[in-house]
Amino acid sequence: MITDGLQEEFHVVTLDTKHRMIGSHQITVGTLDASLVHPREVFRRAIRDASSCILLAHNHPSGDHAPSREDIEVTDRLTKAGQVVGINVLDHIVVAREGCVSIREYV
Repeated sequence: MITDGLQEEFHVVTLDTKHRMIGSHQITVGTLDASLVHPREVFRRAIRDASSCILLAHNHPSGDHAPSREDIEVTDRLTKAGQVVGINVLDHIVVAREGCVSIREYV
């Protein structure tokens, strides 16, 4: 799903009502330290998959798995957008060489 590449990649995993995976979609490929994500692109995939909830994930090419302020803000923005369309954002995982971290557990 997410590579240990030179650019940030943002993915969404769509899930059914029993949290079984429906699909996995790459939403954006960004720069060395940023990936622009718009709620429209994330929820378009979730709606097409008839998903009841989603997981978000992106990588940090730097190797540092600690969420940035921007990562936390994107998670909040997407969570609020999901509430509007009735699709729950379960978590946002940051993946890096040092490991991975759940933003829900981090904040």
